[in-house]
Amino acid sequence: MSIADEIGKLDELYRRGALSQVEFERAKARVLGEASPRRDGGAGAATLNAWRRSRDDAWLGGVCGGLEPFTGVAAWVWRLIFVALVLCGGTGVVLYLLLWFFVPRADDHGGFGADPLRAG
Repeated sequence: MSIADEIGKLDELYRRGALSQVEFERAKARVLGEASPRRDGGAGAATLNAWRRSRDDAWLGGVCGGLEPFTGVAAWVWRLIFVALVLCGGTGVVLYLLLWFFVPRADDHGGFGADPLRAG
């Protein structure tokens, strides 16, 4: 199926009311995005680069709160996973500290080494 056919079907669904304006725009962007060649390393790299530690949902460093929108798994589940990993040889502490150090905070766009000792 060509891109024009897919967009035509999406437009038809939008006109019939089966898709909202937002859903139509997302679907159209997805169709057009799949058709264009990737030069930036793909969607996975862009998603990974957009990952930030949470400033609002932070108990210690915001790692679990930042994992929630990134993975779709609730922050409390991530906290439980890290506690379980701590109890299984302490790997949870090491992993958490690495993520705290290498993942920048939501308001920090500095990237690598974005001051992990600041509360947040």
